[in-house]
Amino acid sequence: MPVQPSILVVDDEASMRELLDIVLGNSGYDVTVAANVGEAIERLIDGHFDAVITDLRMGTDHQAGMKILDWLHENSPPTPAIMITAYASVETAIRATRLGAVDYIMKPFKNDEMRIVVERVLDKRRLMRENVALRKDQAARGKIDNIIGKSAAMQNVLDMIRRVATLPSTIAIHGESGTGKELVARAIHQVSDRAEKPFIAVNCGGIPENLLESELFGHKKGAFTGAVEDKEGLFVVADGGTLFLDEIGEMSMALQVKMLRVLDNNRVMPVGDVAEVSVDVRIISATNRNLEQMANEGDFRSDLYYRLNVIPITVPPLRDRSDDIPLLIYHFVKAHAKNMGRTPLEVAPEAMEALTNYVWPGNVRELQNALERTVALCPGERLELIDLPPNISNFVAAPRASLSELPDGGVDLEALVAEIEKDLIKQALQQARYSQKRAAQLLGLTPRSLRYRLQKYELDAE
Repeated sequence: MPVQPSILVVDDEASMRELLDIVLGNSGYDVTVAANVGEAIERLIDGHFDAVITDLRMGTDHQAGMKILDWLHENSPPTPAIMITAYASVETAIRATRLGAVDYIMKPFKNDEMRIVVERVLDKRRLMRENVALRKDQAARGKIDNIIGKSAAMQNVLDMIRRVATLPSTIAIHGESGTGKELVARAIHQVSDRAEKPFIAVNCGGIPENLLESELFGHKKGAFTGAVEDKEGLFVVADGGTLFLDEIGEMSMALQVKMLRVLDNNRVMPVGDVAEVSVDVRIISATNRNLEQMANEGDFRSDLYYRLNVIPITVPPLRDRSDDIPLLIYHFVKAHAKNMGRTPLEVAPEAMEALTNYVWPGNVRELQNALERTVALCPGERLELIDLPPNISNFVAAPRASLSELPDGGVDLEALVAEIEKDLIKQALQQARYSQKRAAQLLGLTPRSLRYRLQKYELDAE
């Protein structure tokens, strides 16, 4: 259901207030009226308005409208104002414009004239919000064609994107760090009917808890130390578009309650305000944590989990889509060479094999960063094995096969088992970035058992 824009009408003449209430109300606006400056400021403090229409003179106060413009300029700069008056002058028009009036209407006016002016002002406000969103959205737009992958796992993800993009449901994207969850979210937005509206990405784990609420919902001037003016939250900035909440598992319990309310009624309340603001935003969340387990253990609200997880999409780790690694390598090498002003570089077969065999615990992000470093430092026109970071060029792959039949001459079983065990321990350490605790988990061992094997095989845990 479309959200009705809210208009504050300020005029000391009851007949004018009534006229504008009827004319604008019939045009689909939510109209609030005030009879003087004091009453208008009370309404502005208590509520949220998309535009203000104010008379210049009210009673004996010939500067009443200017006082309202001055208040808006100091406390709510994003709110556009329309000045109406029967006493126009060039000086008054210039001053009103400097204080933020976006239009100036002479009395008497036609009803259609007022409708057109209000529509133009609100269109301009919407454009300003979208421009703010574009400035925040510095990364490239995530078109579906930008997702590289021919593997069955990625084709399933691409198919899911096409199927759910036009649906209004909330979407939860799951996957390890670096798998490209934000790229998937951008692709969903890009092929949806919201593509022309803002896409706003928020890292819930990268913003201090005490500031995240203000960032999402906005705040009123004076709501807390440092709140020197009203600020629109990202829910309002993203109105009509998509809000991507990355690392939502890091959100505090208190903020989860408020998030649930927004999902239930599509309204947000700025910090320090008493009035809610209606928004039309599609929510896409992402996390590399197990939210279901967190909900079961009481570390995440189960009702919010079910509300977010209406349509789950899991982005596979790079090790489960090895067919895509060569495509990604060629793509990143070409892109990095172009950005650095280098001629296109070839990739030696040995380097390609090492890059393909590596397990990539940091997934696509790690691959991209490793290739950026390699391209930057490569002295020749071809990437060689020696140009790769040592952890990749020296990587020991897991045994790909085992004996299926006993050889005629027999086998040294203990030596064979020891060799396989050593290789698996090396791989686990590399994949866990040499965290013995994590490596032990990967191998199904206790840390003590892993330490015993490291000593037994004289392996360097560093």
